[in-house]
Amino acid sequence: MTMMQGFEWYVPADQKHWKRLAEQIPQLKAWGIDNIWIPPGCKASSKDGNGYDIYDLYDIGEFDQKGSVGTKWGTKAELETLCRTANDNGVGIYWDAVLNHRFAADHREKCEAVEVDPDDRTKVVSDPYEIDAWVGYDFPGRGDTYSKQKYHWYHFSGVDYNAANKKSAIYKILGEKSDGQWAETPDVDDEKGNYDYLMGSDLDYDHPEVEADVLAWGKWLADTLPLKGMRFDAIKHFSAEFLEKFVKQMDEKYGKGWFFVGEFWKDSLEDMHSYLDRMDKKFSLFDAPLVHNFSAISQADGADIRQVFDNTLVQSSPVNAVTLVMNHDTQPYQALEAPIADWFKPIAYSLILLRGEGYPCVWYGDVYGIKGEHEFPPSCGGMLPHLMLARKLYAYGKQADYFDYATCLGWVRYGTHDRPAGMAVVLSNAGPGAKRMHVGEMHAGEKWTDVLGWADGEVVIGEDGFGDFTCGQCSASVWVRCNAAGRDRFNETKFNSSIYE
Repeated sequence: MTMMQGFEWYVPADQKHWKRLAEQIPQLKAWGIDNIWIPPGCKASSKDGNGYDIYDLYDIGEFDQKGSVGTKWGTKAELETLCRTANDNGVGIYWDAVLNHRFAADHREKCEAVEVDPDDRTKVVSDPYEIDAWVGYDFPGRGDTYSKQKYHWYHFSGVDYNAANKKSAIYKILGEKSDGQWAETPDVDDEKGNYDYLMGSDLDYDHPEVEADVLAWGKWLADTLPLKGMRFDAIKHFSAEFLEKFVKQMDEKYGKGWFFVGEFWKDSLEDMHSYLDRMDKKFSLFDAPLVHNFSAISQADGADIRQVFDNTLVQSSPVNAVTLVMNHDTQPYQALEAPIADWFKPIAYSLILLRGEGYPCVWYGDVYGIKGEHEFPPSCGGMLPHLMLARKLYAYGKQADYFDYATCLGWVRYGTHDRPAGMAVVLSNAGPGAKRMHVGEMHAGEKWTDVLGWADGEVVIGEDGFGDFTCGQCSASVWVRCNAAGRDRFNETKFNSSIYE
């Protein structure tokens, strides 16, 4: 299976994105995309908001709130069309669930709070006093449709602004249920002492009304849209106990086959494994350490690429690892930017798409380019669809690694009884590379070529099943036999540059 993150941060705020994705579904399926993680579809704080600034869970582009009926991405009707189109083409849709916080409250409310040290949220730095906080959510455009729950100061654990004195700080609300405490660690992450508070109006899952409303929303959403899974935002910052209940509910009600992945953006493998254990391994995490390894190796001169999987989730727990190269948070000019050199992108994508471990996630910005003030073209010279298709057609069977040289890696996939073609991959993060690799005596006499077209000539497989495979300087090559089933499909694979036209 292959996943695609179906957006980048600077997608135009033209409310046409659901339509764009729907139009691309057949092509994406042909390239090998099985599931698409779509952007947060709930109403944001403004019509231009990406959805992480969430206002109303129950408004998915249906009610006139915060400046428009549709979200940045489009209307509910267009979202339903996208989901139907995806399902008709055998593509699953993963929802991006933003459950940690709320933005753009409808009115202010007064409550008791204390200020805490932003670098150590367990340290109180003021006496309790009354603040005027944006924590009143009435949802006037939606009213009581789908949910009658309104939100008030006692449903939140913290805010970052006091309208009474116009001061920005991190305020811990002295609530009825929390009694002035954040969620306990390890129910939330222990970074900054306690990382319960991230942004906006921070939901308090110790309050039974909050828990009940969000659990009900999960069932409502799955009844409303034909989804195949969820991606959970910012899981370090809200109750893991609550998320356990949420995942269990969705798994039991909607059956096995639903996929759950969390954004746990941290380098600590110990913490990642602890979280997976807590979720009973019915859960996956994005492999943040792998992204940082890609970034570091691509920025170095002739680094030892054999270390690329060291201390990564895909190395230690491949079944629970979603591998990726870049996403909306790590892309240029974003908060968690992890620069990856352009020349290294084909290498990185080869490492996640053409190997047996992990569940790879291709990024929209690498397939279609990045818009906005700082535009970037599609990565990999527009050849990323070829790598996706190579995975779909040839990345099967036993894997044999040739990791015997610091700046040049190779591996072979031997295929299976029903997909016997096989594949040989060579990549280098320095000068031109070459590997003598065994693909099997059953291929003796065959001529193999690079589907990317970056390595010249043909490789003739010897009677012993070996071939001498090459790649260019700071490049990758993917070798398959010339007459392999589906080989001609690479000649038909063209990048669609008109997605925004």
